[in-house]
Amino acid sequence: MADLTIYFADNLPVLRGLPAESVDLIYIDPPFNTGKVQRRTSLVTVRDENGDRTGFQGRRYRTIKIGTKEYADIFDDYLAFLEPRLQEARRVLKSNGSLFFHIDYREVHYVKVLLDVIFGRRSFLNEIIWAYDYGARSKRKWPAKHDNILWYARNPKNYQFHLAECDRIPYMAPDLVGPEKAARGKTPTDTWWHTIVSPNGRENTGYPTQKPRGILDRIVKVHSMPGDLLLDFFAGSGSFGEAAVELGRRCILVDNNEEALWVMEKRFAGRSVEWIGWPPQKRRHAPERRRGPEHGCNLPPCSLREDKP
Repeated sequence: MADLTIYFADNLPVLRGLPAESVDLIYIDPPFNTGKVQRRTSLVTVRDENGDRTGFQGRRYRTIKIGTKEYADIFDDYLAFLEPRLQEARRVLKSNGSLFFHIDYREVHYVKVLLDVIFGRRSFLNEIIWAYDYGARSKRKWPAKHDNILWYARNPKNYQFHLAECDRIPYMAPDLVGPEKAARGKTPTDTWWHTIVSPNGRENTGYPTQKPRGILDRIVKVHSMPGDLLLDFFAGSGSFGEAAVELGRRCILVDNNEEALWVMEKRFAGRSVEWIGWPPQKRRHAPERRRGPEHGCNLPPCSLREDKP
């Protein structure tokens, strides 16, 4: 198989078609069941004295909408939707394989109980808190500025954990540990402080809920080896697949959203990819995304996250 295989399909039949104990690491970031439509609108800005926003040194800019990507994040029975997929995920994991389930505070407690049933409570090894500080702040309760990542090993006595491969982070009080330790840094705990994908950064694809490579690279490096087979069956923009192949792993991605496949097609242009269920005629009809210079602007596009009922 190619280093990267991408399915345009419902993930359940794809999972059922994979051999048992064939995958070394699974990461999934399924819809969080917020009951909303997740929508990201991409904009460019051009200088305009009568524009609708203020930029650097008080200069005025006008925003131009260049496209919107969205998906429904609504399930009548979220756990019933997840259960057969998680059962298949356990089946395809190797004996020393791990599952990382990315979720938020609304559903994490329900999902953990379901995973305890499927994998066994002893297979639960960590709840990783990805903490960030971005976006609006509620004045009626403590703002929710974290996601939850549940780590389950198929066998809690035999799993991959290569801590020496992990990136190191600065000490919060470097003067207390001495210059040598401060220069080397430390390995993270189960709370990972990391910014979101910058709306104006090079990493941004414009896809709603895209997760940062820094988080995914850490999971790939510590919990798999070069040459291993990885799987993400809620692939979205394909960030986990990109992390996998750039770090020398093989990966299977699955998504049934055309927007996701269009983003991945552009993202993986020039790579060797096996596309399954995504014929050339669909790829030819991918919508063109206009760039800033076409509007006389060389500023990078910006993206605004809109969560609307």
